[in-house]
Amino acid sequence: MLDDATVPELVRAWISGWTVSRGAADPHPEPWGWSIDVGQARHVWRHVLPAPVEADVRKLTDGTTVPWTWLKLFAEDEQVMPWIGPGWHQDGPGHLMTRPLRPEQTAVPAGYRVTTWSRGGVVRAMIRTTDGEFAARGQIGLGPATPLAGRVDVPLLAVADQIETAPAHRRRGLGSVLMRTLQNEAHAAGARTALLVGTTEGRALYSSLGWTLRSPMASLWYDPSTPTGRPHGGS
Repeated sequence: MLDDATVPELVRAWISGWTVSRGAADPHPEPWGWSIDVGQARHVWRHVLPAPVEADVRKLTDGTTVPWTWLKLFAEDEQVMPWIGPGWHQDGPGHLMTRPLRPEQTAVPAGYRVTTWSRGGVVRAMIRTTDGEFAARGQIGLGPATPLAGRVDVPLLAVADQIETAPAHRRRGLGSVLMRTLQNEAHAAGARTALLVGTTEGRALYSSLGWTLRSPMASLWYDPSTPTGRPHGGS
């Protein structure tokens, strides 16, 4: 699978599925990584640096003028934050994780039902109560293994994205049900390896499901007119 892949290889693979999941433009190669046009009001575009160095980060942060530009640096916050210029805001740390995929079965808790569907290379799953109330959702973008040039053991990559559980339905095992459902659907679609960038809160869940931590990720967004804070949904 991807046990011997480097962090830059894994990051490029993650991008391949993430852009499918979000409907973003194809990544544009840069000397330090990739730029991606995302095209959302609070996520105009992002720069992704798989191996950030101080000179590149300072040049990017000092030269940014477009609000809601995001910066994804695959390193510890403590390493890169001293390099960040004014107007940038620190989002919650991320964790790049991988997992081999295999067929899975899961029991849905009483009172809930799961719906899955696929469109445009994105597999989605939603959990609702039997009365129809929203409880949890998530999706997986399926990307080609072309970012891992020369590898024949990775036919298709699955990138888990936008995993969330409604506050009123947490601590009921729905996160595990959702992830196992998505993992099984991705395997059925032909993927054999999955990647994600999870939050600190989600890391424990993913670890319990067999995901392996591969790299930390610092996440920042730019807007000099916004007070310091953390917006939702930057990964």
